[in-house]
Amino acid sequence: MPDGEVPQRRAIVGTPIRIRTMARLPRLDLPGVPQHVVQRGVDRQACFARDDDYFRYRQELGEAALKHACSVHAYVLMTNHVHLLVTPAEPGGVSRMMQAIGRRYVAGFNTRYRRTGTLWEGRFRSALVDSEEYVLACYRYIELNPVRAAMTLEPGDYRWSSYACNAAGVHDARVTPHEAYRRLGAVDRERLATYAALVAGGIAMEQAHDLAVHTQQQKPWGSERFRRQIEALTGREVEVRPRGRPAKPPHSAHPKK
Repeated sequence: MPDGEVPQRRAIVGTPIRIRTMARLPRLDLPGVPQHVVQRGVDRQACFARDDDYFRYRQELGEAALKHACSVHAYVLMTNHVHLLVTPAEPGGVSRMMQAIGRRYVAGFNTRYRRTGTLWEGRFRSALVDSEEYVLACYRYIELNPVRAAMTLEPGDYRWSSYACNAAGVHDARVTPHEAYRRLGAVDRERLATYAALVAGGIAMEQAHDLAVHTQQQKPWGSERFRRQIEALTGREVEVRPRGRPAKPPHSAHPKK
């Protein structure tokens, strides 16, 4: 059977009917390049119901990241979705990590709440993230999620994120600092203070929107040079698509003869 075709029931006259489907493009995935990962609950339903669920997910995240050679730099567990900033050491590491978390966490969740079926809304979304200012902006975007959602006034008031580790030095075995974070200071005290000040300064609305759009469309987020490098390495188009239907071409100013 040709690739990309799905066999269907035979028509009355006995002729096979085939419907051509669009093959899914592989994820943009490069070892050593951080990724912003978002996974949402199906139909935006809650994927965490009580404290035990958050603890369990963090445990699964730590074990899966270690097993699949992924460094987790920042995370937040919201009521119905998850944000992660992760750098894989091997091709496909992030996908394998998320699959492992999904299998184990969903099985436990379904058992605890006597439910069946999927918990997540399809495949997770991800975007490659440029270094330095973009990585640090992604840190802030993730850890400020509870504030943007009006769940807390300060990021430190939210229990289920990496903020306490990255800004206050609270030990979190799941978190590995990115090099951009390490360069914030010569010693831990300096890094913590500098990062806390960055978060206190917030993130521009335009920048937050830009990261969200690039992640939704799974396009690399960064400088023009970074995006062209990714395009050259992967052979994939890197520009985000505008929302809605494409604009119609303008009518000619000259009347038809």
